[in-house]
Amino acid sequence: MAKRKMPIPSRKGGKPAGNKNDMMKQIQKMQEEMLKNQEELEDKSYEGSSGGGAVTVTASGAKRITAVNIDPDVVDEDDIEMLEDLVMTAVNEALAKADDESASQMEKLTGGMGGLGGMNIPGLS
Repeated sequence: MAKRKMPIPSRKGGKPAGNKNDMMKQIQKMQEEMLKNQEELEDKSYEGSSGGGAVTVTASGAKRITAVNIDPDVVDEDDIEMLEDLVMTAVNEALAKADDESASQMEKLTGGMGGLGGMNIPGLS
């Protein structure tokens, strides 16, 4: 059985829908929105804590640590390893929050697509 050719949907003027120019405009618009969102995310702060708030770390959306607060009561020179673990846990929590929001914003922007029309676009997948 021979396959039938399906007509390409057209717009006004008889041009096929979804031409390369339209796709490039969509990609450019998405790129601009991504840059704007990235700048907004980098300006936000994310806080992580551990030890019931004994150690608090603040990170920027650019994944830079901007503050570390340690309750003096948890500083025990005989147990530096515990303090190191608390700091590491708080840092990882703050960075995870920044990553989660970044991923959430990207999901909103791309509508869950890793690319457009099956194309992988760097930064979207």
